[in-house]
Parts: sequence; structure tokens; C-alpha cells
Amino acid sequence: MQNKKTFFQDWGLLDYQQSWDRQEEVFSTTVETKTRNRAHGSDDPTNNYLIFVEHPHVYTIGKSGKSENLLLDEKGLESVGATHYKINRGGDITYHGPGQIVGYPILDLDNFFTDIHLYLRTLEEAVILTLASYNVKAGRFPGYTGVWLDADNAKARKICAMGVRCSRWVTMHGFAFNVNTDLSYFKNIVPCGIEDKDVTSLERETGLKADIEEVKNRLKENIAGLFKMQLIN
Repeated sequence: MQNKKTFFQDWGLLDYQQSWDRQEEVFSTTVETKTRNRAHGSDDPTNNYLIFVEHPHVYTIGKSGKSENLLLDEKGLESVGATHYKINRGGDITYHGPGQIVGYPILDLDNFFTDIHLYLRTLEEAVILTLASYNVKAGRFPGYTGVWLDADNAKARKICAMGVRCSRWVTMHGFAFNVNTDLSYFKNIVPCGIEDKDVTSLERETGLKADIEEVKNRLKENIAGLFKMQLIN
């Protein structure tokens, strides 16, 4: 039985470790509930969650990431007020910080569609539609995940990074959308392990600081529409 009802939560500005712990708790509960239901021959639906959060300055390295893509040692990290974590999502290294919308969809894809590539493309499309509402034309870069501007030429730059984990078709981790992000922090890493591409933000592209709550609302509605979710606050 499918359940497209999705609980929306905005965790505000939250320490990365606290956020990761909360995610793991929701994710584990969902996977355990699903496993138990299957073992008892039940098709009771599992819950879905869409979580938005901002983090203090932090670098995270995915399972396939290389530590050398972090260009700072511990002293250097301390000097810029940042921390770093090796985590259990796909992808390489990225940065999270204030002014960035980090999205953690914890979805049972059996409630939507069991296709991880379609899942990623759908999240990308939600960001692309959100950017279009600010007259910023974005798209995809063949061979890479995330959302890009001018992907077809030498000015290619990424505005949204993605890295997910999926077990029993339940997802966690997600995307990082640069809105009013301090882009100087990306100079301390090789973003996503890609050495020759730039990173950008909505603020940089429009020349105006965005109302991040408005961006969140537009993005939330685009995700809900594309996944045909019924959002519950």
C-alpha cells in the first residue's frame, strides 16, 4: 500500500552531528518498520519525511570521497570555524553552511517509485524549477549529479550538490542548494572531487540576497508536486 503523505520539518540552523543523528534515527525506524511489516506479511505503509536544515560551517566526505580533497588540516579548519565528517552517503566532498538549503528526504521509495536514478533526477528537477522562478536557467551536466548552470560550456558551475544513501528503498541524506552561501568556503576543498568547475549560488547569479524562507517554500512545493506528495507540516 502506497503512502504519499510526507511530514515536512524545518530544523533551522543545526549542528551537523546532531542533524545526522536525527536523520539516522528516522531512517532506521522507517527501515525497521518496513522490515517488520514484510516479515509479518503486512503491507501497512511506512512514513515519509522531507527535512530542510542549515548547518554551521562543515565539510562532509562521502563513501567514495578522498581525504586529500579537503585542503585544510585541523588547524586550518579551526581558523575558518569549520568541522569535517566522513559520512555514509554517496559522492565525494562538499561544504554546508549558513545560507544553504540542505534537504534530507527520508522517503520509502516503494511509496513513489523504485528507481534511484529517477529519484535523483526528480530532486534535480525541483531545484531547476525553483531557479527558473527566479529567472535563473539551470540544468544538468552529463555524467554528474546535481544542478548546474552553463553546463554545455567552459563557464559550467554547480549550484546544488547531491549525495544519498538508500537501503530497502528508504533514502537519507540528499542535496545542498546554495542560496546565500559564502562561496569562499568552497576554496578549501575540491568540490565533489571535480577540480576544473566552479561553484555558484542564487545570490551570485541574481546579484541579490534571496529571501531564503521564500526559496524554501518554492522548493518544497516543487518537490511535493513532482513526487505527488501530500505534505503535512
